[in-house]
Amino acid sequence: MSADRQSGGPLPTALPIALDAMGGDHGAEPNVDGAVQAARTGVSVLLVGNRVTLHAELGKHPGSSKLPIDVVDASDVIGMDEHASDVRGRTGASINVCTRLVKEGKAAAAVSMGHSGATMASALLTLGRIRGVDRPAILTHLPARGGFTTLLDVGANADVKAAYLAQWARLATVYLKVLEDRENPTVGLLSIGEEDHKGSALVLEAHALLRELHGQGVNFYGNVEGNDIFKATTDIVVTDGFTGNVVLKLAEGEAKVLFGWVKEALTSSLPSRIGALLVRGGLRGLAERMDPSTYGASILIGVRGLAFIGHGSADARAVKNAVLRAARAHEANLVPRLEAAFGGA
Repeated sequence: MSADRQSGGPLPTALPIALDAMGGDHGAEPNVDGAVQAARTGVSVLLVGNRVTLHAELGKHPGSSKLPIDVVDASDVIGMDEHASDVRGRTGASINVCTRLVKEGKAAAAVSMGHSGATMASALLTLGRIRGVDRPAILTHLPARGGFTTLLDVGANADVKAAYLAQWARLATVYLKVLEDRENPTVGLLSIGEEDHKGSALVLEAHALLRELHGQGVNFYGNVEGNDIFKATTDIVVTDGFTGNVVLKLAEGEAKVLFGWVKEALTSSLPSRIGALLVRGGLRGLAERMDPSTYGASILIGVRGLAFIGHGSADARAVKNAVLRAARAHEANLVPRLEAAFGGA
C-alpha cells in the first residue's frame, strides 16, 4: 500500500480515520463524498482503495485538496457477494489495509460500508479481542421514546453462550458512559416475558449471570420484551446476534413501510395534501430520528481497536456520520477504557 497526500492540504492534528472507500453497494462515490463532508468539520480521513478511482472522485469536490484527506492505495476489494473468510488470504483488500492501519497506530479507527462479515473477520484477525471478551458484538442504536435504545448483538454472533451476554452488558455500559454521558445505564435482557423465570435456557442462564453483576459495573433491570426496546424501558438491551439482527431489520423495514403509509395517506386527496403542508416540519423531524444514516455505522465492540460497520446502501450522510462517530470514540479513549473495565489495559 502507499499513501498520497492531497497537495496543499493541512497536516492532520490527530490520527485519521481509515475509511474503506471502495466498500458498499455504490462504491467510491458516497464514500468520498461523506469523507469530504467529515473532513470539512476538521476530521482527518484516509481513503483506502484504488488510488486512481479515489483521486478522480476527490476531483469532483472543489477545495478537497486543502482538506485533511490522504489516499492510501489498496489493490483489492472484497465484494458484497464474496465470502467473509476471503480476508485471510487477501492482504491487499481495502478492509484489511484499514484494520492494519489501526493495528500499526497509523489510524484511529477503521470504518467500512462494505461486506459486514469481512469487516468483522478482518477486525478480529488483525486487532484481536480485548482480554476477558470471548466474542465481540455489533452494537447499534435504535430510535426510542425520548432518544434511543442501545441494542447488541445485532449480527456478529448467531450462536452464543450466556457469558457473552454478560460481557456485552459490561461493554455497552462503558460505551454509554464514555460516549453518551449516561452515568449508570440500565441493562435489559431480551426475553418473552418480564418475569425472571421466563425465557429459553440461554436467557435463564444469562439472567442469573447478569443478576450477579448487578451493582458491580452493571445496572441490571431484568428481562424486557420486544416492545420495551422502543419504549426505552432500559438504556441497553442484550440478546444473541440472530435475534438482534431480526429485531434491527424488522424495525428498519417497519419504519419504511410506516412512512410509505403516511405519505400515501397525506397525498390521497386535496384536504390531505393541505394537511400535509401543515405537518411537514414535524414529519421531517420524525424521519430524521428514524433514519439509520443519522448514526452512520455500528461499532464492533470488544476488539482491541475501533471498527465501525455501516449499511451497504449507505449514502454520503451516513458515511460522514460514521467517520465522525469513529473520531469521537477515539477522542474519548473508548478502547483503553473498555480494557480498563475488564482489567486488561
